[in-house]
Amino acid sequence: MMLIGVAVLTFFFVKLQSERYTNYSTASAMQMSDVIKRSIEYSMLLNRREDIANTIKTIGTEPGIDGVRIYNKKGEISFSAQDQELGNSIALTSGTCVVCHQNGSTRAIVPNVEMLTRIYTSSKGERVIGVITPIKNDIRCSSATCHAHDRSQTVLGILNVTLPLKDTDKNLADFETMQYKGGIALILIVTAFTGLFLWRMVNIPVKKLTEGTRAVIEGNLDYAIDVQTKDEIGILTHSFNHMTRELRRAQDDLKNLNSTLEKRVQEKTDELHRTQTNIVQMEKMVSLGTLAATVAHELNNPLEGILTYAKLIRRKIQKEPIAEDAKAEISEELKIIADETSRCGNIVKNLLLFSRRRVGELREHNIRDIVQQTAKLIDHHLMIHSVTCRVEIAEPLPLILCDGQQITQALLALEINAVEAMPEGGELHIAVAFPSPDEITVAVRDSGCGISPDVMPHIFEPFYTTKKEGKGTGLGLAVVYGIIERHGGKIDVHSTAAEGTTFTITLPLRPPLNMEEIT
Repeated sequence: MMLIGVAVLTFFFVKLQSERYTNYSTASAMQMSDVIKRSIEYSMLLNRREDIANTIKTIGTEPGIDGVRIYNKKGEISFSAQDQELGNSIALTSGTCVVCHQNGSTRAIVPNVEMLTRIYTSSKGERVIGVITPIKNDIRCSSATCHAHDRSQTVLGILNVTLPLKDTDKNLADFETMQYKGGIALILIVTAFTGLFLWRMVNIPVKKLTEGTRAVIEGNLDYAIDVQTKDEIGILTHSFNHMTRELRRAQDDLKNLNSTLEKRVQEKTDELHRTQTNIVQMEKMVSLGTLAATVAHELNNPLEGILTYAKLIRRKIQKEPIAEDAKAEISEELKIIADETSRCGNIVKNLLLFSRRRVGELREHNIRDIVQQTAKLIDHHLMIHSVTCRVEIAEPLPLILCDGQQITQALLALEINAVEAMPEGGELHIAVAFPSPDEITVAVRDSGCGISPDVMPHIFEPFYTTKKEGKGTGLGLAVVYGIIERHGGKIDVHSTAAEGTTFTITLPLRPPLNMEEIT
């Protein structure tokens, strides 16, 4: 851009100066022509042709004048500084003559004086400027007695003065050379100054910033850039130094933190371990207290009945003789004692099952055999409650790795609960499916009254039961949930009022390797 600007500006100056030289040369030529005209005017009025010729020769041989000649109205050279030109004629349609002689007519007045001048190349190969000055028919000419001219004649002849432009062209060439050299020198000076300025004010600071960035990348956060300028580069440098100081401070903080982190983590880990141990111990104690209170309450009722009836039987036996009706009453009381004792045994047995945290021996079983066996075991129960049983088993079924006795116990508990939920009779539906390659589902559905929404969240809680006093321990579903969970499976419940309840057990074909550790 600077090169183009300087070139355009130099070209403009050269062109302007050339026009000025040309205008100056034209003005000088016109002034010279006017001086010559005035010099010969008196001799022309007196018709002193010899004086006119001598004046023209004298002036024409002066330095800085290429030629002086006078044309008559026919285009012939009447006077000239060079004798060999005398008598020569020029066509009225050539050169500057055409300005006044157009279309065969002669123009009396030239509208523009510049039209009387022209620049051309002479026979010597040099540029010259020619000026044509019309010699008009002055009143003194038309009234003179020596060579009177008719008044109707406007122009008597033409004075033609030519001046060489050699010196002008030389000065113009020197000026152009000086201008172009000055332009080139200006470009070199400005370029050198600009380059030096950019190198010192931009390149060196940016290079320092680059070196600082590389040092920071390599981990040297102590690196500082020494730039004292207050421009944008200086502000950027100060920001960079501030950034490295902050990074170094953050790095020091991280090092200090890392040096103590392991110790602090270990301390927190020990503290959490102690806290967890205390919490587990407290939970054990709370659970043990709750279990003890519940077991005491559950066992107290049947034991109290057993104690009462045992005392009554003792009194009756001590009375002799024993009547037949008393024997029947004693027999009934003994039955009550047996039932209550059995209930105590069931409570203890379910507690033992509930407290077991491990499964037994794992073997491959066919779930079809387990389901059919449980259906046979509850056959008498079904007849008593007028319940029909429908079993659907998908084919084929793969073998499942499980504790057969516990799975049987879980299914029996669900089936017995389903039968007891239909005191007026109904249908028990057991469906075995193979929904995916990794698991088997067993659904136990009854057509009973269903489970109310307020009871649903508590059905798997230990010792929670909705049966009448003495009819249940509240551990059945809790035991089922524990068995299924320890096998890595899950149990879902869906119940609708007046339509029944469905328990769906999902068991994996191969329990997890750490299933014995599941609690």
